[in-house]
Amino acid sequence: MSIELVAGIETGGTKILARIVEPESGKTMAESRWPTGTADQAAQELSIFLSEMPGEGRLAAIGLAAFGPLIVDPDSLDYGRTLATPKPGWAGSNLRAELQARLGVPVAVDTDVNAAAVAEQQIGAGEGLPSIAYVTVGTGIGAGLAIDKRSLRGAMHPEAGHLRLVRLPGDDVPSTCPFHEGCAEGLAAGPAVRRRLGKGRDLADDRELLDLISDYLGQLAAALVLTWSPNRIVWGGGVIRAAPLVPMIGEKLVASLGGYGVGPCASRPDFCVPAALENAGLEGALLMARNLATQAKRA
Repeated sequence: MSIELVAGIETGGTKILARIVEPESGKTMAESRWPTGTADQAAQELSIFLSEMPGEGRLAAIGLAAFGPLIVDPDSLDYGRTLATPKPGWAGSNLRAELQARLGVPVAVDTDVNAAAVAEQQIGAGEGLPSIAYVTVGTGIGAGLAIDKRSLRGAMHPEAGHLRLVRLPGDDVPSTCPFHEGCAEGLAAGPAVRRRLGKGRDLADDRELLDLISDYLGQLAAALVLTWSPNRIVWGGGVIRAAPLVPMIGEKLVASLGGYGVGPCASRPDFCVPAALENAGLEGALLMARNLATQAKRA
């Protein structure tokens, strides 16, 4: 008798993660990772991995947490299609549709940050709270909002990493975003940090740069407070893990709000916290897969 399994996939700026689990027990049956190449390479590598089910396993559903921008409306004919992106070989691709066609199982997709937000709210740093924002600061900057275990979606998904910020006096380093000169991603994501640091220097050892980056991220956090009013902001990504930024971001957030809209949540010392899950996007993808498999059973 075959065992029903589900798979989660997270596509990131530098790596792709995949895991197959038994949904009832949560036991991991197989997992792997690859450097992020083109969409065609990802489809080929993932198809091979997901075709080789361990034991008597049968793949029932896949959840895909993908970098954006992409179409996340399940009713759209282009559901899952990647839109304009600086990542070579991805614009116009549709990994969701490609995997569904190759493997013959349903595939759900959301942004990596939306999926991470849902996972952190359900089983991570936001457990028990009615809403959390999740912000990743790595190759890019993205933000997702989870409300009552569901992610915020509209005509598109949030792209808060491209909100414009106020440049600090004396900061004339060019933005690394090819679309905007003064957005959060262009000023404070990993490539921007590396451009500012140069070779042989670490962010954790540069107090002046820590102050600059935390100010920009504090401005971003203030925008999220004013627009989304989350109960907590959870921070993840390589830049966050590389330096003690989170407490500084919380302080800069309050300063950026200037006393307006701080409220009972944003002024708390635990309002800005590090992510609790090592791979929150992947965990969110697995939650999507579980939900999709359950829906398929009921249909």
